[in-house]
Amino acid sequence: MLSPVLAGLGLGFSLIIAIGAQNLFVLRQGLRREHVLAVAAICAISDAVLIALGVSGIGLVLQAVPWLVDVVRWAGALFLVAYGVLAARRAWRPSGETLGTNDAADPGSPAAAAARRPAPPAHTHTGQALEPDASASAVQSDIRTAPTPSARARLIPVLVTCLALTWLNPHVYLDTVFLLGTVANTHGDQRWLFAAGAMAASVIWFFGLAFGARLLGRWLSTPRAWRILDAVIAVVMIALGISLVLPH
Repeated sequence: MLSPVLAGLGLGFSLIIAIGAQNLFVLRQGLRREHVLAVAAICAISDAVLIALGVSGIGLVLQAVPWLVDVVRWAGALFLVAYGVLAARRAWRPSGETLGTNDAADPGSPAAAAARRPAPPAHTHTGQALEPDASASAVQSDIRTAPTPSARARLIPVLVTCLALTWLNPHVYLDTVFLLGTVANTHGDQRWLFAAGAMAASVIWFFGLAFGARLLGRWLSTPRAWRILDAVIAVVMIALGISLVLPH
């Protein structure tokens, strides 16, 4: 009974673990620690819906209307290029984004521990010590006026972007609806067990990528690192968008 589940799990992982627009977006949100749960859930649920449609035979319907795939391909290409241009703009004109503020917000982080330690007595330019309350106020003022990342992105735009990167990518339909659906139906009555394995692969991958991305925070603690990341995202997104409309 486990054979179809394991087969679906293995094929699901082989198709989903790749450098693509969706994975890069999930990685970036995980690094920023913005709406991580919502982004991972949308990606996993979307894959589950598409896999279910493929297993139920919707792929045969899409084959009967090939123009629909062309519409999705061109819309996806335009969106990927536009997203890549925005990433290139962030790389060219950085906003000083780092992970420092998020680390300070984490109660268990070294930055937070340092913030909790009593501050040494501050001195004026004449060498006279300030009162403890004044010293604490000065430290709090320094914390408030320290450089911070760009404002936290609102939930709705992030979710819309995530949905667009998922549903406007024709490769998603090829992988989930057509390929996974076709292979699943070769398992006969156990096709839904195969589908369950493929869905589990999506859940494990997207939640692991989203929540595991914070482990890379130590290498992305400077604005220069974020410029490099955005430059890589821009190149990949624009290249993927152009590849969608080029003749194969």
